[in-house]
Amino acid sequence: MYWTEISGNWVLIPRNPIGIIHFLGGAFVATAPHITYRLLLESIVEKGYIVVATPFVNTLDHRAIAEQVLLNFERALVRLEDRGALGKSYLPIYGVGHSMGCKLHLLIGSLFPVERAGNILVSFNNYAAREAIPLIEQFNSTFQFNSNFAVEFTPSPLETNKLVQESYNVRRNLLIKFSNDTIDQSAALTELLQKRFPGMVTVQTLQGNHLTPLGQDVKWQTGKDFNPLDAIGQWFRQEVYRDLNQLKRTILFWLNPVSSL
Repeated sequence: MYWTEISGNWVLIPRNPIGIIHFLGGAFVATAPHITYRLLLESIVEKGYIVVATPFVNTLDHRAIAEQVLLNFERALVRLEDRGALGKSYLPIYGVGHSMGCKLHLLIGSLFPVERAGNILVSFNNYAAREAIPLIEQFNSTFQFNSNFAVEFTPSPLETNKLVQESYNVRRNLLIKFSNDTIDQSAALTELLQKRFPGMVTVQTLQGNHLTPLGQDVKWQTGKDFNPLDAIGQWFRQEVYRDLNQLKRTILFWLNPVSSL
């Protein structure tokens, strides 16, 4: 598979696409999502979905980031349509986010009139700046003489929750959290979304941790003759991929329950 850069996005297109995925990664790994999330995204493409992965650099202004990644995504769609890559039939658009990418999709769905068939939110967290970035607390301490000066994400966690509660317009949502993820905040988000869209929210708890979506390929070159060491290598590779494969299956089943996985 060959990734193509289009209007500030990394794009991978299958033959005969059945849908479009707008992917946004975590805060510190989102600058090259086609590399950091390669195995996950390419497995989605193999099932017929165009993946548009939009890089971004984290700043305090999450509202501005959300607006920019949406603009880049929409520019990519125009380019793809001009090339005839989208075909003539309607393709549903799904947002998929990991960690901070979830917050950005929530902001996009709350602040802008987008049409989405659904969003998949993996390992959502909505921490304040002082909790998310330890250096921010030191920065705040330096400016304690100014009581009006404070460093915080825009919108703040409370403001984000209020936006979702009042304005979020994507009805169908899948929330995925991992059993060993100490920074996941999906429970509070689940409550908000279930009140807004009763019966439209699915929650899945999977084995793994906050970094599971970043699973990378483990190269194992077998010898000319298969030997016990090769068997150990294959077993290790399967263990490494076990949690990631479960995540893949969960996402793909939610996207298309009638497909053969």
